[in-house]
Amino acid sequence: MQAFRVSGTAPFGSQRQKFNLDLVASSAADAEHRCYSIIGSRHKANRRAITIESVSEIDPRTSSEPRILDAFRDQIAAAGGKIAPVEEEE
Repeated sequence: MQAFRVSGTAPFGSQRQKFNLDLVASSAADAEHRCYSIIGSRHKANRRAITIESVSEIDPRTSSEPRILDAFRDQIAAAGGKIAPVEEEE
């Protein structure tokens, strides 16, 4: 299993919004299918209405999604913990 970040747009209520979803999947096609399933289930959106722009494999240490952290907790601990996102300067 690998960690993937799926980005795209979907109808949330009466407007379309961008989304980023971190998933655990075996391949990019599987991650795309899971994204359709999750967004369709949560927001009653048809697959035709969801536009996926990119599916990329990510390092599990960069995600804050609890499902990713749980699935890769041994690997994250062995690598020295999470990688904190870079904070913007003011």
